[in-house]
Amino acid sequence: MKNFRTLRLLDLFRGLFESFGINYTVMRRILAVKLTMDGRRTPTIFNQQTKKKKKPEENGFMKSLGMYVLLSLMLIPFTILGSNFLYQMSIFYGIVMFLVMTSMISDFSNVLLDVRDKAILLTKPVNKKSLNVAKTIHICIYLIYLTTALTAIPLIIGTYRHGVLFLLLGVIGLVLVNLLIVVVTAIIYYFILRFFDGEKLKDIINYVQIGLSVSIAVGYQVLARSFSVVEMNITFTPSWWQFLIPPIWFGAPFELFLQHQSDFYIISFSLLALFIPIIAIIIYSRMMPSFERNLQKLTNNSGGSSRKKHWWINGLVNVICRSKEEKIFFRFADNMMRNEREFRLKVYPALGMSLIFPFIFMFNEIQMNSFAHLVSSKWYLAVYFSCLMIPNAVAMLKYSGKYKGAWIYQTAPLQSLAPLYSAVLKVFISNLFLPIYIIISAIFIGIFGLKIIDDLLVVLVTAILFTIICSNYLKGTLPFSESFEDALQSGGLKVILALLCLAVFAGIHFAITFIPFGVPIYLIILIMITIFSWKHAYRTVWKF
Repeated sequence: MKNFRTLRLLDLFRGLFESFGINYTVMRRILAVKLTMDGRRTPTIFNQQTKKKKKPEENGFMKSLGMYVLLSLMLIPFTILGSNFLYQMSIFYGIVMFLVMTSMISDFSNVLLDVRDKAILLTKPVNKKSLNVAKTIHICIYLIYLTTALTAIPLIIGTYRHGVLFLLLGVIGLVLVNLLIVVVTAIIYYFILRFFDGEKLKDIINYVQIGLSVSIAVGYQVLARSFSVVEMNITFTPSWWQFLIPPIWFGAPFELFLQHQSDFYIISFSLLALFIPIIAIIIYSRMMPSFERNLQKLTNNSGGSSRKKHWWINGLVNVICRSKEEKIFFRFADNMMRNEREFRLKVYPALGMSLIFPFIFMFNEIQMNSFAHLVSSKWYLAVYFSCLMIPNAVAMLKYSGKYKGAWIYQTAPLQSLAPLYSAVLKVFISNLFLPIYIIISAIFIGIFGLKIIDDLLVVLVTAILFTIICSNYLKGTLPFSESFEDALQSGGLKVILALLCLAVFAGIHFAITFIPFGVPIYLIILIMITIFSWKHAYRTVWKF
């Protein structure tokens, strides 16, 4: 087994671990196995890359650090430009918390909630304390790597600009941020574990992960609105609700020690940055035994096999599906999308983003001008942001946790699989896209009035046509036929091109709004193109 550099570094502290009653040899072997297994797991950040063969012991996470280093370049301006440290470093820590929390949700929740090692190792002469410490160090190792990749370059450049004290404050802040992220995530799961078990618990955890992703994005807007620009100078207006925004806590010490600002709010934020993570660690250590006991509920599947019957599905199937085969595949695809937790975890956050993005940009417009100006403008075209999730969601339709059952496609008595692909796209549109679109459209009609109904219909037809275009991601494979562990999508370039295509559609729509009767004529043309494209999309491609 590979002797990892991190383990060789950990060997220097062997005596410290053994002084706390930890069997260091056993803990080291457990960590070596965990790190080896991680090398066979694909990080979420690589979900957009072309499928390639990997070397047997290549660690995908280590490879992904290069992507995080590139992301870190956008943090450099916040560490070197200006001297409003409260603003600059609040944004800096806000971005870091977003990226680390996102990685924690997508890649490390399975580590935090893993119970399989206990079933295997605790039946052997393994100390429970050694196993728990191994799990904690496992998470810490990757958080250190991730945080270093994200912040090393900005902090080094910031140190050159502001001095060694800047580096010291930055490192201490990052340690406290990581502690807070891990503990908050664990505490959320702890309270869920107390009241639910089995399959229901797994569903709730899935939705909590999705909710965290969306709430972090919303939190960015709240953070940005803590500051305002007056005559090109950034000013901070204190308010009670800012005590609920953690990035401001961690930006305050820079203002306190580097700018010597010592008003009540700065000192209070600084104290929160120091003491809240420490208090959280103490609470977590007290909860740890109960948390570990409740984790065993994840192995309890009692009462989880029954699924709700959606009565309206039968009526919907009869309306939008023509052939008997397509109706069968529609129900099949509907069940797969509803019951695949991994699919929901990877797709639903994008749905949430699509729901909130149109309003985020509109709020920015209101802040810069006025609500009356917004109503009289063409900002209703922001509804196109609801289509942003289509490329990623359609690309994910090829993956499943039950991918080994894809052999059934070849045994089905069909001459063509065209009904399968059309049914899968119809399920996506009706179950995932339409609810988001209807909610946004209803709110937009309330804001802009009934005059935009024809524009909203144009967006709906455009979204269906855009879905057909994006369905090229499915070519060469079958829906639900590949493992999520190999969820390497058709390429970041293709996603960018798809979004550029959407931008072209939005640009055309914007242009025709200046032509008399342009929108109704454009709608009729779009409907004809969409009907033609749908009929011919898979007619000759998917044959046995």
